[in-house]
Amino acid sequence: MMFPLILAGIGLVVLLLLARLRDQRLSARIVENPAAHLRPVDIEAFRNLIDPDEEEYLRTRLSPVEFRKIQRERMRAAVECVSCAARNAMVLSRLGHAARHSPDPATAAAAGKLIDEALHLRMYAFQAMPRLYLGILFPSRPMAPLRVAEGYEQMTRQVVLLGLQYPTRGASAAL
Repeated sequence: MMFPLILAGIGLVVLLLLARLRDQRLSARIVENPAAHLRPVDIEAFRNLIDPDEEEYLRTRLSPVEFRKIQRERMRAAVECVSCAARNAMVLSRLGHAARHSPDPATAAAAGKLIDEALHLRMYAFQAMPRLYLGILFPSRPMAPLRVAEGYEQMTRQVVLLGLQYPTRGASAAL
């Protein structure tokens, strides 16, 4: 009885070590070329996709069947935008962690702020995804995860500030 538990514990530790090693290699590749890991996000298009006024406009102009079809497509596109924004937040967080160890206090502070903004954006994305999926299932129900758009814009501004002090290697241009 005890042997399988020990074996399972060892297996879990090995999996955690392998995940950590993979994470460190990914972080190194991100710091070398962050722009290659970023996905473009059109924040204005995202705002349009989740705009309640735009939704109401479509609701009044389209038949209920057409509206549900279009609304599902809009929510799928919004899911893609949020997914890309969350991935970008992860990439920029890794870049911020690398810049945080800079001897320049202003750079280290900007990196810390970037890490905070990226964490907030990932939390907003985590909260928005279920709402968007519910919007796909029930297109007549209004949803508006605006905090993702605001968080993404704040994080993007922080990347620009960090890029003025630390080599972000094209990260701000890729956003």
